[in-house]
Amino acid sequence: MKIITIHPSNIKGNLVAPASKSSMQRACAAALVKNGISIIHNPGISNDDIASLNVIKTLGAKVEQLEDGSLKIDSINIELKDEITINFGESGLGIRMFTPIAALNNSIINIQGEGSLTSRPMDFFDEILPQLNVQISSNNGKLPLQIKGPLQPKNIEIDGSLSSQFLTGLLLAFSASNADGITISVNNLKSKPYIDLTLKVMQDFGLNVPENKNYEAFVFHSANDNCQSSIVNYEVEGDWSGGAFLLVAGAIAGDITVSGLDIHSTQADKKILEALQDCGCQLSIQEKQIEVAPAKLKAFQFDANDCPDLFPPLVALASYCEGTTVIEGVERLTHKESNRALTLQEEFAKLGIEIILQDNVMLVKGGTGVHSAVTHSRHDHRIAMACAVAALKADGNVTIEKADAVKKSYPNFYNHLKQLGVTLSA
Repeated sequence: MKIITIHPSNIKGNLVAPASKSSMQRACAAALVKNGISIIHNPGISNDDIASLNVIKTLGAKVEQLEDGSLKIDSINIELKDEITINFGESGLGIRMFTPIAALNNSIINIQGEGSLTSRPMDFFDEILPQLNVQISSNNGKLPLQIKGPLQPKNIEIDGSLSSQFLTGLLLAFSASNADGITISVNNLKSKPYIDLTLKVMQDFGLNVPENKNYEAFVFHSANDNCQSSIVNYEVEGDWSGGAFLLVAGAIAGDITVSGLDIHSTQADKKILEALQDCGCQLSIQEKQIEVAPAKLKAFQFDANDCPDLFPPLVALASYCEGTTVIEGVERLTHKESNRALTLQEEFAKLGIEIILQDNVMLVKGGTGVHSAVTHSRHDHRIAMACAVAALKADGNVTIEKADAVKKSYPNFYNHLKQLGVTLSA
């Protein structure tokens, strides 16, 4: 389905949110460094999830699918060849998280990626890994990389302004190295809720969790008996990032119920509920499900500095809100699958929605009507989903080219839209 046409539709029904790739990929990493047996329930099936499973298998873990669909991961007594190659596909979290973990080995490890990942900056590793006794060579700060450890935890100071994902990898690697009395100091950390998720997953897997000093320092102390030998059972959370598109669809086009989202989750994108409350749609937040339906929608203000992945569904929502919606956090969008600020501006202009970019702020002029158009995902899963959701109440059909980009995070997205009553054609 490389080209999808969405027909204006009323939607209604119940859906279970997809599995969170943020939760799934962290679970894969924790299962790898645990040195034990882990059972992952509700595993994700996105391209990024599959890439992470392939990575841990290449790094020596044994992965078995059980009869109930859960995954058994065995990371006991891992041994690697003298030289291996791992490929992260297009997963930004994957490469930033697993590279420090891979560096725990003394093998030569070649690190590759595909698509937009090949142009994303990786000079963080050029700067930090040598401080931890890891040899590294890169393509002028980009892929491919070659590393050789073993990584040795030391007191270091890092910049957290580009992404929290680098820190996630270091936290897991330091924990696996039995770091004791070691501090990772962090300047200007962004996306703090994702670090909360990392620390929660580490705790769930019985790893040594560092002391969090106001997100400015993470201090490792000697680990107590953390039951490393016991079998860990971990349930992957529902995905607030993907669920946000479903909830926005309900606010725009129909009465729907979404279950499978933990309202107590540490996922940053849970903040979509604030935007839905502020825009005036009908919203009922319950322990096990969220009900959402259209109403007269009004413009809202939103701080997305800690949840930049919400920009695409927020823009789709703002397109139907009377007035100018203000969204902060544009600086976080440059190094995504596309430059999302410019991509959203250009693709939504085709739909008749004006977006103005002012430094770190995006202004979306909504309520003017969404028009029939041919759009392009720019090979970005969240752009494809944003265009599809915005199309639900357009004045005509909206076509999305390279629509299969959604496989990166939400392979069942179009099938779920059809289940809600959306008419679409491939």
